[in-house]
Amino acid sequence: MGIASNQPPLPKARGPLSDALTVALRGEPADVPDLPLPADLLSDDAQLALYLCYELHYRGFRGVSDAWEWEPRLLATRAGLEQAFLDRVRDELGPVPTSAEQIGRLLAPSDGEGSASGYLLEEGRRWQIQEYLAARSLYHLKEADPQTWAIPRTHGDAQSVLVALQYDEYGGGRPEQVHARLFADMMRAWGLDAAYGAQLDAAPWHAMAVVNLMSLFGLHRAHRGALLGQFARVEIASSPSSARLVEAFKRHEVAEPGYRFYVEHVEADAVHEQLVRRGVLDSLLREEPELEAEIAFGLAASGFTEAALGAHLLDNWAAGRSALRASPTLAAS
Repeated sequence: MGIASNQPPLPKARGPLSDALTVALRGEPADVPDLPLPADLLSDDAQLALYLCYELHYRGFRGVSDAWEWEPRLLATRAGLEQAFLDRVRDELGPVPTSAEQIGRLLAPSDGEGSASGYLLEEGRRWQIQEYLAARSLYHLKEADPQTWAIPRTHGDAQSVLVALQYDEYGGGRPEQVHARLFADMMRAWGLDAAYGAQLDAAPWHAMAVVNLMSLFGLHRAHRGALLGQFARVEIASSPSSARLVEAFKRHEVAEPGYRFYVEHVEADAVHEQLVRRGVLDSLLREEPELEAEIAFGLAASGFTEAALGAHLLDNWAAGRSALRASPTLAAS
């Protein structure tokens, strides 16, 4: 079965699809039921179902057989969910600007107004910072893993630069500097449970959609351009938002591990954004110009999911409400 000590338990279901899927995953792969598509792909039930399917390619779940990873009927169900998800995102986006146009907008100076980082800097409270970290943990505790799938699907100059970028994400040979580990250290400094998957039950569907999009792109060679477009958006937008978060967190007099992750991203991503633009995307487009449409879609689609998460956080915080489905799981005292 291949059970690892750091595998999370299966989360609580959020609707009929995720309920049927969690029940199935507790059994043997031969017992796959019919799993109909939900009406709304931008929902807790649909996004959790996709998240469950994708996690089988990462750490899996405690008590779930590794044989589920490539079970044909489950993959067929996942394919239907993926296509419906992509169709919904494309409908939401409408016409997609070129990658150059989108990157130009991302590079324009911004004071963070209307962003979660801007809100936390100006008026964020401790509980809101904890919620932000809990929601973002779904991505940052596996940071770099989805994009690593692009390495064997990229070649020449673009691959060389991509490997260098990923080496840095994984700590540059220093385990204590692995970005996912720095994020876990930060969570603990804020009193949160930093175990992989510990915040999944609390996270809204918007946080899952951010990660699901990356996993979808990463697992399909046809979407390698979109994956690198998503990667570019993260690297370009990261440095200024990280700088705001450093200042926001310092206002609460948290210990240095409580903001070190974002200090690292202020410094590293200022360099990374140029490398990913010039070394990865420009090189890739010189060799495979037909990937422009996918790169542009990846940039726009990741912007859509990130904006959906940001709007969800801000709308709830502005109303004095929690943005999570449940209180974040706290670290054991």
